[in-house]
Amino acid sequence: MKRPSSGLGREIILSTVIATLTSVMVTIAGLYIFYGVLIRVSPQLLFPLNDQWFPRGVEWIVIVVLCIVAASIAVVIATRLARRVVKPLVSVAQSARSIVAGDLTARAETGDRATLEATMLVEDFNHLAEELERASEALPRWNATIAHELRTPVTILSGRLQGLADGVFKPDDSLFRSLLAQVDALTRLIEDLRTVSLLEGGRLEMQFQSVELSDEIEAVIRLVQPGLESAGFTISTGLDKGLCDVDTARIRQALLALLDNARRHARPGRIDVVLRVEEDHVSLHVADQGPGLSPDFARHAFEPFRRYMEQGGNAKGSGLGLSVVRVIAKAHGGDATYKTVHGGACFCMEILRHN
Repeated sequence: MKRPSSGLGREIILSTVIATLTSVMVTIAGLYIFYGVLIRVSPQLLFPLNDQWFPRGVEWIVIVVLCIVAASIAVVIATRLARRVVKPLVSVAQSARSIVAGDLTARAETGDRATLEATMLVEDFNHLAEELERASEALPRWNATIAHELRTPVTILSGRLQGLADGVFKPDDSLFRSLLAQVDALTRLIEDLRTVSLLEGGRLEMQFQSVELSDEIEAVIRLVQPGLESAGFTISTGLDKGLCDVDTARIRQALLALLDNARRHARPGRIDVVLRVEEDHVSLHVADQGPGLSPDFARHAFEPFRRYMEQGGNAKGSGLGLSVVRVIAKAHGGDATYKTVHGGACFCMEILRHN
């Protein structure tokens, strides 16, 4: 794309001044030439005997010709400016009609020597069109992935409930706990989908309140600690004290996602949960003992439905946990990052602190 010229307002002012000055100079120069030639060739036409100062026929012709020349110059200058302004606008309008008609690949063009404002308009329009095309291409994939993720727990629930109804399964505590686990997994999956979708649509509602964040983290750890310990994990904490304005439900959801991610992918061992409260931000770290993420996958770890597949194994989880963590962090004015620490995975959620 060619480098844009100066602003539209400046271009209009400059073109108007140039057109005006050019017209005046053409008129003055033309009259000087006309009367200079007339004095030398036929002075009697200039000084008639009746002392008439009002322009006569030949003078009117010269004045009209000079006005036409000056107007033509002004039209040429104005036309060039109009093309620089109108061509990008017409291109945007035509591309918009194409997109409405279903052609999401349509893009606007700036043309030669477009003004700065027109160039900015075209670039913003093309960026919007690219986002729209990307979202349109992702929608079928999202729908297929969501359907696949929902199908598994629903199929399990349907099969076991049908077995209960047919008398194949006996109604004991273990079966009911299994059904409840499937319901919990389905509920979490739906809530994760809802959270990601709401933020993508700019409609994620947050309910901030001032809380002691370390107490909320300890409550979550107490909730999941029995399950983690039964899977061979121990939890080590280092939590700073400090009031923070957060959505407690969302923070709990993010921490649960990080701990569940460690339970699914890390080797049994110690999980470190560290909270650091700084003056302007808060950082929550969850680190495990490895094996960590491969460099190729780490770049996409926080994207929805990116599921890590261990070598020789199958993909685990729904691929939404880490994307939910980043969504919640951004809703708090922060972000989520990944790094490798001592051979293990360390996920950090950083949020702004308003207290």
